[in-house]
Parts: sequence; structure tokens; C-alpha cells
Amino acid sequence: MVSSLEAVAERTGLAVTSSVLHTALTHSSYAAEHDVESNERLEFLGDAVVDLAVADLIFTRYPELDEGTGSLVRSRVVNEAALARAARALGLGPALRVGRGVLKENGIERPSLLADAFEAVVAALYLERDYDTAKNFVQRALADEVAAASVEPGDVDPKTRLRQWAEATGRGTPTYEVTPEGPSHDVTFMASVIVGGQVIASGEGRSKKSAEANAAQAAWRAHADA
Repeated sequence: MVSSLEAVAERTGLAVTSSVLHTALTHSSYAAEHDVESNERLEFLGDAVVDLAVADLIFTRYPELDEGTGSLVRSRVVNEAALARAARALGLGPALRVGRGVLKENGIERPSLLADAFEAVVAALYLERDYDTAKNFVQRALADEVAAASVEPGDVDPKTRLRQWAEATGRGTPTYEVTPEGPSHDVTFMASVIVGGQVIASGEGRSKKSAEANAAQAAWRAHADA
């Protein structure tokens, strides 16, 4: 039976014995418990590689998109939700090494954790192979996301869309309350969006910005489904 690590190694083209791959799949909670390196530095590098690879894909495959529209498409693809979907498609969750607390809470399903792991794996490809290999990997993984985003490139970000709706319907400008949760090495931010004096939705993220965006997205979906 193929293990989750072997499956990820096969899908990425990296050796199952690669120490860089192992680090890419090591969450900070596990690293703190076992005194090993986490994937945070790889995530930092992978973020830049993903950003460039997606920009290259948009520039090459969608010449009709101007700079501003291309930037909108990229922002709709290089974000926590889209990268988490790519991570799930690759089966990264079961292969991640996480701490006992995260595992107990089924934390491997957190979008922030999965998105970070995807970026770290991309960095592993960049370091173990080369940029072109990493770029091609990213573009294959996110091609459908880019195609979907390019259909309606004028879509605004969730916070702007929610604000426009709230103000247009006389509910005023949405405000956000954000609180950190968890230990310092594994902080998750929880955001509540308040419209008309009432909390109408909440969301979580690895950063305050992503938590607010996810809360706004949840609020918009609730409004659209109402």
C-alpha cells in the first residue's frame, strides 16, 4: 500500500527520501515538539515562486488581459482558499507532520495550513530541481483556477464586494473584529464581520488579512443564499 508521503513524492517528482520534501511537510507545531525545522522558511520562498509562476501563466496564456485585470486574476488565484484546494488535490494533508494538538483538532484540514504546505512543496521543487520544474508544477496545479478567474476578471475582492453591498443597501460600512488563537508558533486568526451592528459571519486565516477576507466571503455567500 502506498503511503501518503510516497503518493506526494510521486505526484511532485521528488524522492521520498528528500530531506527538503520532509521539511516542506513539517508544520511548526510538529517542529516545536520534535526540535526539527518547520516549513516556514520554505513557505516564504515558495510564496514568491507561486506568485511568479501564476503571473507568467496569465501573461503567456491570456494576452488579452491588461496589467490591472491580470493582477485581479492573480489575486483570485494566489490566495489561501485556492492554494488549499490545490494542496487537497495533491493529497498534502495526510502527508503533513503536525503536532498532537493540531492532529487532535483535525488541523490538517485548515486552509491556512494546507496553503502554506503547498507553497513549501513548491519551494522544495525549486531547490531540489530548478525554477522551470517548480513553475510547471504550479501552473499545472493552478491552471483551472486561473481559467475560472479569467472568466470574470472584474470581480472585486470579498471585502470590497461586501462593503459595496452593505453601503448600497443602507447597512453602513462593515467592520471587523480579529482575535488570535493558539500558541505563538501556530497562531490562527479568527475574524468576525459586523454589519448594521450585528455579527453576520466569521472566518479564519493564518493572517489578519486572510481571516477578514474569509469572513467577508462567508458573509457574501450567506447573503447570496438568503
